[in-house]
Amino acid sequence: MAEAIFKALLLVFASTAFATTEAALGQRVPCYFVFGDSVFDNGNNNVLNTSAKVNYSPYGIDFARGPTGRFSNGRNIPDIIAELMRFSDYIPPFTGASPEQAHIGINYASGGGGIREETSQHLGEIISFKKQIKNHRAMIMTAKVPEEKLNKCLYTINIGSNDYLNNYFMPAPYMTNKKLSFEEYADSLIRSYRSYLKSLYVLGARKVAVFGVSKLGCTPRMIASHGGGNGCAAEVNKAVEPFNKNLKALVYEFNRDFAEAKFTFVDIFSGQSPFAFFMLGFRVTDKSCCTVKPGEELCATNEPVCPVQRRYVYWDNVHSTEAANMVVAKAAYAGLITSPYSLSWLARL
Repeated sequence: MAEAIFKALLLVFASTAFATTEAALGQRVPCYFVFGDSVFDNGNNNVLNTSAKVNYSPYGIDFARGPTGRFSNGRNIPDIIAELMRFSDYIPPFTGASPEQAHIGINYASGGGGIREETSQHLGEIISFKKQIKNHRAMIMTAKVPEEKLNKCLYTINIGSNDYLNNYFMPAPYMTNKKLSFEEYADSLIRSYRSYLKSLYVLGARKVAVFGVSKLGCTPRMIASHGGGNGCAAEVNKAVEPFNKNLKALVYEFNRDFAEAKFTFVDIFSGQSPFAFFMLGFRVTDKSCCTVKPGEELCATNEPVCPVQRRYVYWDNVHSTEAANMVVAKAAYAGLITSPYSLSWLARL
């Protein structure tokens, strides 16, 4: 997998001329819908009463529109996917979007969002995966988007990280780690995930890219809290493994049991190796680029940031830099980390 990620270098540094030519050819899919957590959120949490919001500097320091609520210094993964799919603009957040936007695409992702309803409740208001699907249903119904169009749209989902970071590996009020083993917890999450994917399928979703959970134990936050401050937290990464394994199996289950399903699994976990990061130009993989105060997770307001952001994997203590987002998005588009379909192939099916 490290070798596959390394090959993504060719895509990360694709020429501007190629991108311009591609953009002139029109959208690859008629619409694009985004679900998930802070990795995909592009501003939905700005209007919520929550501590999980980043509409302030230095977030967006490398984004033309400044701090928009994206949990990065620049573009996030859905932004880059939208570019690769030849959309003329980024997919807007659900909050503030009119129902008519459902004909083009909407981003429903919410920082802190999880598969379980109670996940991240200590942060304040959060839009869970269940509520995101409810919002999607309301928007497409109000806009009267034809099912045949919805069948051709692209759907990307990144959910599950907070069910570990802000639930299983958190103290009270969360009790899941005292009641369930790693395998039992993963099974419970997948049962819910299956139900939610079925709901999306009923609502017309056919081309769906499901992102697995990354090596959470290697985030600066978990290195500090569960890794003793010295190296990745092996226990956390071990807990995530059965979830990813079962999620990939769930994708194949849908492709087998639903004739029109064209689901694909995006494996972020396996490619996160020191060798791959080094060969891709990253030099700092265990520390945040921005200033994060002790015991915090997000960047401190208007505090210094690292001089060369592209050399860092992590922007704050959990979320990745635009450079890391670029690698994941382009590798998924090319099929280097997906199974069974690349995003580019998914668009053509």
